[in-house]
This record gives sequence, structure tokens and C-alpha cells, in this order.
Amino acid sequence: MSAMNITGMITPVGPHGTDGRAGVRRASPVAGITPEFYFHKNIDNSRLVKVVDPRRRREIRMFSGSVAALFLLIMFYSWQHFSAIEYGYKIEAQKAERDRLVEVNRSLQLEEAGLRDPGRIDVLARQMGLEAPEPGQVQRLDTDTPAVANGSPVMARMSPVAVIPAQ
Repeated sequence: MSAMNITGMITPVGPHGTDGRAGVRRASPVAGITPEFYFHKNIDNSRLVKVVDPRRRREIRMFSGSVAALFLLIMFYSWQHFSAIEYGYKIEAQKAERDRLVEVNRSLQLEEAGLRDPGRIDVLARQMGLEAPEPGQVQRLDTDTPAVANGSPVMARMSPVAVIPAQ
């Protein structure tokens, strides 16, 4: 048999007492000090068997299922919310890209208009040594009444070619 261990602690008692309530004083054998003793006791629970409570198990399953369902709902909502934010960013990026392309298109149209200026073309042609065409040198296609062959307009005609067989 083992010897009983006794441990002790001396706690001072103030004007409020050890429990914190005002006006409660204890009479102590030593002026203001109350000895408290704690006894150490070994408890062996190895022979105890836990009884399964079906009602408690059902409550735990219901609680776990509820928490899991709530978690899934929150995750689904978060997924939708962050997807909407991501699509918003993509839409704004595409709007910015569209605005940039509209500006590039406008600048290209201005550049094209400058390059198609007949006065500029005339100056460049004279620098290259080209001259204005003679009357009758230019043949314009009549776009109002095109010649029609087999239901489609004729842009050019070819004269028949004579083939000479090799000897």
C-alpha cells in the first residue's frame, strides 16, 4: 500500500475574502492566512465501459449533417460571388480592349484618309516621274449597267487564242 501524499497551499485572506465577495471575512487561526490541503488520489477507470446512447448519436449526426449542409451552401454562394466578381473584371478588361481597338481603328482611318489624298498621290507620282494619263488611255468600267453573261457581270473579255501544234 502506498503512502498518502498531502500537499498544501497557504492562501492569504484579504479584506474581500477568498471568494471575492466584499465584506466576507473568515476567522483564521493564523492572522490572515488560511491553510488549504489537497490530497492526491489515483483513480483507475480502465474497467469502465462507455454505454452508447442512440439518441445522442442521432443528435450528433443531425448536427454534423446540418453543419455540412450549411458549409456547402456557404461554399456554393462564395463560388458564385467570386465568379461574378471575376466575370466583372473580365468584362471591364474587354471593354477597355474594345475602347483601345476603337481608338486604333479611328487613327488608322485617319491615316488611310491622309494616304488616299489625291493631292499627295499626285505629288508622289510626279516625284517618281509619272505623268497624267492621256485621253482614251483610261477605260472605266460601267458599274451602273454591267454586261451580263450567264447571270454574272463580265469584268474582262479574252480573245480566242490560236494553238499551233508542235512539229
